Amino acid sequence: MYVLRRWWERYGTLTFLVALSVGAAFAFKQTDGAILFELYQRLSRPFQGDPSRQNELVNAHVTELQHRLVEVERENQRLKDLLSYKTQSTGEPIFAPVVGRSSDRWWQHAILGRGRQDGIRESYVVMASGGLVGRVISVTENTSRILLVSDASSRVGVTVSRSRAMGVLRGKGSNHAVMEFFEKLPDVREGDAIATSTYSPRFPSKVPLGTVVSVNLNASPAPQAEIELSVPLGSLEWVAIYPNPSKPLPDESAEPIQGDSDAETNLME
Repeated sequence: MYVLRRWWERYGTLTFLVALSVGAAFAFKQTDGAILFELYQRLSRPFQGDPSRQNELVNAHVTELQHRLVEVERENQRLKDLLSYKTQSTGEPIFAPVVGRSSDRWWQHAILGRGRQDGIRESYVVMASGGLVGRVISVTENTSRILLVSDASSRVGVTVSRSRAMGVLRGKGSNHAVMEFFEKLPDVREGDAIATSTYSPRFPSKVPLGTVVSVNLNASPAPQAEIELSVPLGSLEWVAIYPNPSKPLPDESAEPIQGDSDAETNLME
């Protein structure tokens, strides 16, 4: 017993450390280091940030990237639609982004991010996917202001594509407009397509404008139809700009409105 105690006093600590090392190595091998990793996590946790907070930041960043991707895809589709519409129009357009709109004049004017140095001039025609948007009314070196067809002061000579009944379209400050007919009994019905008239000196003919949603033949002073505009002017972002078509009136003469040729010019843009 005395010899064993003397041996333990001399080699006991070393024996314990060797046994502990062998046990730890065996446990490490059996668990593929999981115990050591868990121990490291527990010891280093006080020095790390809040994991839940980190996860929130990572998730927020992922969500932001997803939203950016969706926005880029939508922008790409809008540009593809505009390029597709361009192939249906004559001439080479100038593409421009909508960079400014006033909340109190949302349906009246819009500011474009292209100007005189890009070749844009006053009276140029503005279109987008869906049809006519309006016309340029003022230009600076880098921007242009357009008068939208939805403005109450806007006047556009239009025709019913099916029956060729003609009239004047004026804005209502929304995505709807009013068409006033020249005839007392026009051939028009709900669902008819409306396009610019061949008698419109400020716009090319046959440009889509909208669809008839209701008809009032008893309106005064002339029969009217409510038109839903085909271009989503409320969410306009890109447009195509074309030079003003200097076209002559058709050979077929039209009866002047109220016997006054100037009146016809004033009513039809």
